This record gives sequence, C-alpha cells and structure tokens, in this order.
Amino acid sequence: MKFTKRLTDAFNEQIKAEMWSANLYSSMAIYFQSMGLAGCAHWMKKQAEEELEHANKLIEFGVTRGGEMKISSIDAVPGTWAEPKAVFEHVYKHECHVSELIDNLMDVAIAENDKATQEFLRWFVNEQVEEEENAQAILDKFNVFGVHGLYCVDHDLAKR
Repeated sequence: MKFTKRLTDAFNEQIKAEMWSANLYSSMAIYFQSMGLAGCAHWMKKQAEEELEHANKLIEFGVTRGGEMKISSIDAVPGTWAEPKAVFEHVYKHECHVSELIDNLMDVAIAENDKATQEFLRWFVNEQVEEEENAQAILDKFNVFGVHGLYCVDHDLAKR
C-alpha cells in the first residue's frame, strides 16, 4: 500500500518536528556546556542524536511506503533558560507535546486505514512514554533535592 498524500504530509511534518527537537536538545547541550555541567550536556547531546534517529526512521519507512519524504526548513530554537531546572521542565513539556504529535500521526494512519503504518508508529508511542518518564524522573530529583541536587543530577546524566 502506498502512502496517501495526507499520510505523506503528516510524516513530513513529524520529520520536521523531530529535527527541530534535535536542534532544541543541541541548544540545551550548549547551555549546559557553557555552565560547566558536562553530564547534563552529555545527556542532551544523546537526546539530540536520538531525535535525528527518529527522523531518519520516519524517512526510511516513508520512502519504503512510497511517500515523497522531504526535509523542510527548521525554525530557530531557544538558547537560554533561567536555570538548569527550567531546562528540564522545558524537556518534559516538549516531550508531552511530541507525544501529542505522535498520537495525531497515529490518528492519521488510522483514518487512512493503513495498518502497517499503525504498527510502525506503535514503537514511537511506546518511545514517548519512556521519554516522558525519563524527563519526569530528572525533574523529581530537582524537586526532592532542590538546587543542591544539581551536582547529583549532572553526575547521573553523565552515565547515559
């Protein structure tokens, strides 16, 4: 079954969102590097790499299904935050937003009655549960330990 135009367009929008996410996490990595928080920077770099992997996964599947996959322009991302905790609050909110985007993409696959694409997208649905959980766990540490926990968070994130 070849991708419909609606599904192709939806995939291209998700590819753009994943690439924007990669840029966002790269920007966050720069923020942390400039503060000397190498562990947090490392975690963000890994997040950026993962988002590019997601975009490439979508591209490969879309091409395989006969979709006309495109790379479109990516808007600028933020580069400053008030404090390290605010970065992780942004990460959590962003991952919740991406979960909504994936849900919407799944809705398109369901509406187009494309079961192969629905099956493919289940991986992304499950991945988003993990992404939200990871971001929440980091925020929980900030909430328990306050700003004094930054050293522990930075140390933990370096292990990723």
